[in-house]
Amino acid sequence: MDIRGIETPLLDWTGDTLALGLFEDAMELTGTLNQLDEKLTGTLQELITETEFEGKSGSSAVTRVGGGSPIRKIILVGLGKTEDLTLDTVRLGAATIARLAKQAKVKTLGISLSVVNDDPASTVSAIAQGIILPLHQDNRFKSEPEENGLKLETVEILGCGEQPEAINQAEILCSGVILARELVAAPANSVTPVTFAETAQTMANDYGLDIEILEQEDCEKLGMGAFLGVAKASDLPPKFIHLTYKPSETPKKKLAIVGKSLTFDSGGLNLKGSGSGIETMKMDMGGGAATLGAAKVIGQLKPDVEVHFICAATENMISGRAMHPGDILTASNGKTIEVNNTDAEGRLTLADALVFAEKLEVDAIIDLATLTGACIVALGDNISGLWSTDETLATQIKEASAIAGEKFWEMPLEEKYFEGLKSPIADMKNTGPRAGGSITAALFLKQFIKETSWAHLDVAGPVWLDKENGVNNAGATGFPVRTLVHWVLNQ
Repeated sequence: MDIRGIETPLLDWTGDTLALGLFEDAMELTGTLNQLDEKLTGTLQELITETEFEGKSGSSAVTRVGGGSPIRKIILVGLGKTEDLTLDTVRLGAATIARLAKQAKVKTLGISLSVVNDDPASTVSAIAQGIILPLHQDNRFKSEPEENGLKLETVEILGCGEQPEAINQAEILCSGVILARELVAAPANSVTPVTFAETAQTMANDYGLDIEILEQEDCEKLGMGAFLGVAKASDLPPKFIHLTYKPSETPKKKLAIVGKSLTFDSGGLNLKGSGSGIETMKMDMGGGAATLGAAKVIGQLKPDVEVHFICAATENMISGRAMHPGDILTASNGKTIEVNNTDAEGRLTLADALVFAEKLEVDAIIDLATLTGACIVALGDNISGLWSTDETLATQIKEASAIAGEKFWEMPLEEKYFEGLKSPIADMKNTGPRAGGSITAALFLKQFIKETSWAHLDVAGPVWLDKENGVNNAGATGFPVRTLVHWVLNQ
């Protein structure tokens, strides 16, 4: 699919299908739109009237164009109120257009959506993302992929100039989102700790990243008792992955992104039962998948910031070697942990990964994890929780998420709640009481950061959706690759 910006005026465009965005507080066809309606023998106004199209955000309408016009179809999408226009509005509008174009088997599509904040480059990037991501199909595990007939071949974005750099960046960004989606969507017999590390190695080779993969013996030498405690029940070896992007010149900053990378989570001896969602636990490496997705993008965009990508990859399984409820593990910073629930394993792997990241002497660390069901209870499926020891870092993440169209809500690091994690025989337990479960999980992780600015993202809800939502297809979403990338680029 060829996506490009063009200088052709709206009235002169002559492709297959034309998509237009309309505001609910500006539905009257005036100026260019009135001239276009006259050129199309009243088709626009007729479509608006017959479908009672009001321009509300998320609404759409489609019709054929009669007569001798080279434009065969018109698609209308609602942009909501003029004052509420954002990049995400445009991105979601483009996603709606893409799906309708696919259903109509369109080959050449023209898109005219309003420019956001007088920024045509960002607008074009948002449109391109909105087109690419909904049309991605994952047919890797089908013996006979469905044939969908005609495919969209050309998308021409009108009214924003050519913008080749913005389109190229959007395509690169989408490649990272798609990598994360495919890692999360793949079954646990396909994405294992070993193949996860192989993916990282391939990326390092393709994009000039440095890579270090620590084997079990290496992790033992570093005292990673928390990570290895989780890993020891699996027949597959753990892989501690450290990818590094270094700019050609002295970096402005040094950052670390740490992703939870449980390629399958059975719950361990606290086994997840039927109906617990155990069949979806292939996605428990959603944080690590997004980390590798972000690495793929950063390796291509090459910002002037050094970035370390860290994934402690393993399975949480059951065997005669499995850690028991009641075991005490010693993390690599010397802190001891009483395991009162083997199904709270992600925070154990992250503990050693955070200690490792801080030793790199970076300016800021973000960890991201499908960590708690409690966060889904608190914020639902579409919003990620955000905890941070540094308000500046939290603000940076929220600003990056606004550009990305990925939602976060800052949650409290309520120190009093750490009382629920205290153990009579160790420094702490790995879980606290049911109430405030996502907060106590964040407080647990905080014990493994000394001084570095740090933020924790609990992405348990948004990495996987059961229904289609905007640019995210049902299933794996690739959340929050775009936020991570924008955070790095805006340093």
